[in-house]
Amino acid sequence: MTSGKNGLTYADAGVDIDAGNALVDRIKPAAKRTNRSGVMSGLGGFGALFDLKAAGYNDPILVGATDGVGTKLRIAIDTGVVDGVGIDLVAMCVNDLVCQGAEPLFFLDYFATGKLETETAARIIEGIAEGCVRSGCALIGGETAEMPGMYPQGDFDLAGFAVGAMERGTALPEGVQEGDVLLGLASDGVHSNGYSLVRKLVDVSGLGWDAECPFGEGTLGEALLTPTRLYVKQSLAAVRAGGVHALAHITGGGLTENLPRVLPEGLGADIDLNAWQLPGVFQWMAATGDIAEAEMLKTFNCGIGMILSVSADRADALIELLEGEGETVSRLGTVTAGEGMRYTGNLL
Repeated sequence: MTSGKNGLTYADAGVDIDAGNALVDRIKPAAKRTNRSGVMSGLGGFGALFDLKAAGYNDPILVGATDGVGTKLRIAIDTGVVDGVGIDLVAMCVNDLVCQGAEPLFFLDYFATGKLETETAARIIEGIAEGCVRSGCALIGGETAEMPGMYPQGDFDLAGFAVGAMERGTALPEGVQEGDVLLGLASDGVHSNGYSLVRKLVDVSGLGWDAECPFGEGTLGEALLTPTRLYVKQSLAAVRAGGVHALAHITGGGLTENLPRVLPEGLGADIDLNAWQLPGVFQWMAATGDIAEAEMLKTFNCGIGMILSVSADRADALIELLEGEGETVSRLGTVTAGEGMRYTGNLL
């Protein structure tokens, strides 16, 4: 091979192929931890193979979901606390899959940055692997894109892609009816939605990310970076036990916008806001920004990360099952005739 007169390389343009290869080697053990039945290939190929029959399915329907972490990444970048955003990325995808009644099977990630910092990237992807382990799906591939000039120094972005499966005829929601009991599973904080407002509130408060947390332990930045809770294994256990008609992942739009997505035409919900205690982070945000109750309910999860609509005669048994799986469960209310969300009690 001949050499060019100017001797320029890809590295001179800001892309380090060797760093990318080093990252792949670094994350291979993390990906291996996520291995499950059905996986047919490891990292490094042009594509990833998965055998549905080996995963135990006879007549499967595939379900796909994709999402990101949003502006919560800004806090992670500014604080350097990046270990949990990979869990967020997985959770935002697989928690949606389970609402369809699907079991997450495998996950792929997209990590983009201006200059690849192997240590930072590895910590993020190791978090993705941890999220996959907790939700029972395999990290079977991904893409790391180093794009000089596209991102400021130290910035990055994430996207996730999850595929799950269900047997034909088992899709949710199904059978939601008037009188169903609504069970709420507690969130672990703000999760991964509403962070443009969260960051605005921190600005209003005058506090820095390294300030002592006003509503909990550690720093304010660390508290706001608490990862999204994964509801996969416990939700699937409830579905398989029988009596679950629908699940609603409470993300952007809060309770007000997300629960109606799984209710049939003509049905609504009565929710008792006194059924659970509003976590401190939401109390602090509401007080800091003088945010109205209705705005809180349509922006944040307000302490409820997943809602199940279940048969009234199965509610007690499902509460016992979910609590046995480590969940904090609240009876929020019931499905009612007449569309719309109707709130009683007081959130604030």
